[in-house]
Amino acid sequence: MAATDPIASGLVRYLEEHVKEELGHDDLLLDDLELLGVKRATALSRIPSPSVASLVGAQYYWIHHHHPVAFLGFVALMEGHPPTPTLIQTLISATGFPHAAFQTLIDHGELDPGHRDRLYRTIDALPLTAEHETVMGISAMHGATLLPSTIEEILEQG
Repeated sequence: MAATDPIASGLVRYLEEHVKEELGHDDLLLDDLELLGVKRATALSRIPSPSVASLVGAQYYWIHHHHPVAFLGFVALMEGHPPTPTLIQTLISATGFPHAAFQTLIDHGELDPGHRDRLYRTIDALPLTAEHETVMGISAMHGATLLPSTIEEILEQG
């Protein structure tokens, strides 16, 4: 698609860098879960909840059946408002969990402002149509709608 679609080619450049930035974050999250008593094998063997399947599955659907630019709406949602040190400290205090179990949030709090800024520069540089902007907005709003129930389901699984 990148050979004939200037939005797709700009998206490829962005994703090649973004994938490098996200490498290892899944392992970091699994490390955090282990500190909370959730074994890595247990976390990886769980069937994803319906909310997680819908949250992530919608991205696959829009990428494959409409346009990959939809994914940028999801990225904007997930990295657009990084956790602040105050929020992280509030979570530590409220849960009583060890500071070390919040390494994923701490790292994202430090990294995501730069990721967000680069994402916004990428979006601004793409020759987007109203339809592209709409699908990115739908992707972000769909994620924002499902994120609370997704978090609740994860917390219920313990």
